[in-house]
Amino acid sequence: MWRSLRAAPALRGPAAAASSSSSGGGGSGSVPGAMERAVVRCVPSEPKLSLQFVLPDGSAKHMQRDQEEPLGRALARIATNAAKGHAKAAKKSKKARAEGGAAAEPAAAVPAVRLFSRDGEAVGEEVPNAAAWQDGAVLHIGEARYRVERNPPALTELRLPRSLLAGFPVCPKVSAEFAAPQHCLFRWFREQRPAAEAGGGGAWVEAAAAAERVFTPSNALVGLRLKLRCTPGDGAQRYGPPREVESSGPVEAGPGACTFDARHLYTGKVCGGGRLRAVSYNILADVYAQTEFSRTVLYPYCAPYALELDYRQNLLQKELAGYSADLVCLQEVDKSVFADSLAPALDAFGLEGLFKIKEKQHEGLATFYRRDKLSLLSRHDIAFSEALLSDALHEELRERLAAYPVVQEKVLQRSSVLQVSVLQSATDPSRKICVANTHLYWHPKGGNIRLIQIAIALSHIKHIACDLYPSIPIIFCGDFNSTPSSGTYSFINSGSIAEDHEDWVSNGEEERCNMPLSHPFKLQSACGEPAYTNYVGGFHGCLDYIFIDKNALEVEQVIPLPSHEEVTTHQALPSVSHPSDHIALICDLKWK
Repeated sequence: MWRSLRAAPALRGPAAAASSSSSGGGGSGSVPGAMERAVVRCVPSEPKLSLQFVLPDGSAKHMQRDQEEPLGRALARIATNAAKGHAKAAKKSKKARAEGGAAAEPAAAVPAVRLFSRDGEAVGEEVPNAAAWQDGAVLHIGEARYRVERNPPALTELRLPRSLLAGFPVCPKVSAEFAAPQHCLFRWFREQRPAAEAGGGGAWVEAAAAAERVFTPSNALVGLRLKLRCTPGDGAQRYGPPREVESSGPVEAGPGACTFDARHLYTGKVCGGGRLRAVSYNILADVYAQTEFSRTVLYPYCAPYALELDYRQNLLQKELAGYSADLVCLQEVDKSVFADSLAPALDAFGLEGLFKIKEKQHEGLATFYRRDKLSLLSRHDIAFSEALLSDALHEELRERLAAYPVVQEKVLQRSSVLQVSVLQSATDPSRKICVANTHLYWHPKGGNIRLIQIAIALSHIKHIACDLYPSIPIIFCGDFNSTPSSGTYSFINSGSIAEDHEDWVSNGEEERCNMPLSHPFKLQSACGEPAYTNYVGGFHGCLDYIFIDKNALEVEQVIPLPSHEEVTTHQALPSVSHPSDHIALICDLKWK
């Protein structure tokens, strides 16, 4: 899905961190006469520090030294290396002079090696390396001088997605050490003309006047490749050497109108204070979209390229970014998609992401929250099967279920999980909220299993919202795989389920497990009961919900779902204009 460039700090002069000319050439080298750099990487959790510099003879050195080692030993090693380098250079020079008939010059003395603090004081040789090598110190190797840069900003990874669509944001993955993406400098370039016309590679020209982390190519760039130059930076305005990465392919034409375009008209701006915009969305895991069964049976109407992850990621990123949400709860999130695509993309739009993988699966749940409005207080994720087996909270349910071993075994075999995050308002610390996210068992006849799972979920949420954080309001999002007529929906909505409800025998008499259940919350479906949130060739129905605490929250606005005409333009979902078989639910909430 990505074209990748992994990078380590380069050994260049002070000008290396500066941007090159707008022609798109490479970064500049050392400035003549300028002090060279000695790059020190020292992390408290690691036993050794690394030291990189270039000796006067031109040889690059990369040393690893114990952090607790006295400085004198490190300087002695540097002196030894310098002497070896000098001897090697002198031997070469002597041979050249001999071949040319010139007289040999006397060998120079081994250079002295000293370290001075930024105030000009000599650093004692007994000082441990970790304390000695400070930012701004100066290393002397003979006549050569090196300015010490301790933990300078450095890129460890820079990636562009493989698929680029005109009109869709290109969100690079930026991984850095001693730096943060929000402090990095970005410059985007485009090919001046297609590589084929340029005889194998065209020149690069600036593609955007504004240097932004996210770049949206216009239709004019269709057929052209992109290049990104990133200079890592930190909050102290220190900058490391830049790196560049080119796209593996050209920008391609977008699909035209998408199902979410009209919805973005309602969500152009982030909600004001005292309000939260919440999104719940099953985004269709790639592990399910790419099976032969999916292509031929579930989604035969969907163009094969539109089921490809690279293509769907473009649509997903644009859709989610355009909702300007404060809370985003996603289901069916591939582990690699979260790490390599969604987290970096939504991070660029101000959202912090949390991931909970399903047991023994490659996909799970993701919850994102807006950093400048919310902060994370605690996480309380569980796997339903593990919680049922071992958590004292569910002892009563466990004892009841023991009378129904067939059902109990089925519940324990499921990989479903619950993601719970306690968040706090950045502007009003007294306002906290418990955000739960889940994806219940999928089978159409699994109503009894879903009732057990939701009982576990609500019991766990009760412990958090009543015991750990008394009276904290809750938002419960997810794909519940339950229609409004189901026992699960009725249980959540009404607070109880009778032991004779028909869902207790949803899969026949063999799996009957009658028991009354209750929970203390007053919950309502914030987006009501849409005609459908899942629309595939053989089924459509409402399976997804955002449940809110009626006592503490109220709905200010529900963002309308796409029209039936938009959903069925390409027969069903997913399609070239919609990335999932589900539809996102979006609502604006406010505290009462």
